[in-house]
Amino acid sequence: MSGPQLLGSGAGLTYNDFLILPGYIDFTSDQVDLTSALTKKITLKTPLVSSPMDTVTEANMAIAMALMGGIGIIHHNCTPEFQANQVRRVKKYEQGFITDPVVLSPRHRVRDVFEAKARHGFCGIPITDTGTLGGRLAGIISSRDIDFLGESEQELPLEQVMTRREELVVAPAGVRLKEANEILQRSKKGKLPIVNEQDQLVAIIARTDLKKNRDYPLASKDSKKQLLCGAAIGTHPDDRYRLELLVQAGVDALVLDSSQGNSIFQIEMIQHIKEKFPDLQVIGGNVVTAAQAKNLIDAGVDGLRVGMGSGSICITQEAAPRIPPDIKSLSPKLPSTVSGSFMLAVGRPQATAVYKVAEYARRFSVPVIADGGIQTVGHIAKALALGASTVMMGSLLAATNEAPGEYFFTDGVRLKKYRGMGSVDAMDKHLGSQSRYFSESDKIKVAQGVSGAVQDKGSIHKFVPYLIAGIQHACQDIGAKSLTQLRVMMYSGELKFEKRTLCAQLEGGVHGLHSYEKRLF
Repeated sequence: MSGPQLLGSGAGLTYNDFLILPGYIDFTSDQVDLTSALTKKITLKTPLVSSPMDTVTEANMAIAMALMGGIGIIHHNCTPEFQANQVRRVKKYEQGFITDPVVLSPRHRVRDVFEAKARHGFCGIPITDTGTLGGRLAGIISSRDIDFLGESEQELPLEQVMTRREELVVAPAGVRLKEANEILQRSKKGKLPIVNEQDQLVAIIARTDLKKNRDYPLASKDSKKQLLCGAAIGTHPDDRYRLELLVQAGVDALVLDSSQGNSIFQIEMIQHIKEKFPDLQVIGGNVVTAAQAKNLIDAGVDGLRVGMGSGSICITQEAAPRIPPDIKSLSPKLPSTVSGSFMLAVGRPQATAVYKVAEYARRFSVPVIADGGIQTVGHIAKALALGASTVMMGSLLAATNEAPGEYFFTDGVRLKKYRGMGSVDAMDKHLGSQSRYFSESDKIKVAQGVSGAVQDKGSIHKFVPYLIAGIQHACQDIGAKSLTQLRVMMYSGELKFEKRTLCAQLEGGVHGLHSYEKRLF
């Protein structure tokens, strides 16, 4: 049956409730183009997004996701300053022409270089006569110049230890990036200063960025060759200060983080952002119906996040069978905050939600992010086949090396903590999580998520290539050479689906074995 036939029956379907029927193969899997839109103006080479959760995405995850062709969304369950610094770390990780480098003067001391290295993570620093960009280039200081200096030499002025101007290889202002990279390769230097006719420093290029460009050909970058980075914010007046800091840090896309995005608070925030920063890409949500999507599209969003209650740690859809005992015993006179295990019976099965919202949003060229319910690479393929442009993952990326948190062992298994942003743990940490569920003023915290642990998955740099290869193989089996073609096939009726009974689901899994080992990559 076609997509409309599968999802037009009125019953809510999950990713496990159906399969995609195979098509005709006349290409290899590595020829499948996974380029897809995140927003109206941002395109990714792989359709993968890490979720803005405090146990999933901070700078390390966002850097790794961008290098692999996706994007990371920095969570906002933290102070505005911390979040902005995380965005800044991502944006500074890789650049083309570095037009705002750290600069010192010949009068600075060796200890200043070590302090800069501790703060920024590098010590290849240009030296100008003024100690600022635009000053006359006097030299450069690198680790080779200071590695073997002792404690007694920490107060030496840099002019005594730096590599001097006459020993440097430089490029003239106006040089093209490709030409500058060729000069850097021939010179075998770590840094290439760019100077104008007055020998004033105007920019610098780093050899490490050249190597990153070679090693990560799919990397998601902006027009300045910096890695793309997104960030989440709430929809309350206080978040306007956070917005200012994120824009100053260079954020590329903002995700308005709310469990139910169809609200006056979100609409007003969208209008505020579009009025003050008209070029900033805004992703609204979360939504699960076309009616919800309409209001946000009318307000001016550039992308939509779809999903409500389908995440592995989310309990929004569950209906509580009885009043939780800790709430039942609460005295009305008790002034303290009490946490309860409420479940709200609100949401929509994810496959139906993705199809319904994507089918409506495509009329306005608004891309859709399928957020939640992704347990396997097959689920990613199904979400994309139903009209999603990208897929947002939480539990699938939790417990990788790049996710925040420390590993611990339970019964010999290496684990990392993973929690929903609607869990009591997350809401107790910071108001950012509470505002996502409109709970910051509640005396009784209504939990919409749980805390748990996820087994170690290793590094993103090994796990994401497995996901990419899996999506490409799925598209090959379907007969779609690109994600664009996959969506065209679905909306034209060429792509066929079939519902699965419970027995079919059991048959489709591993069965009939005494024991087995399941290694995915």
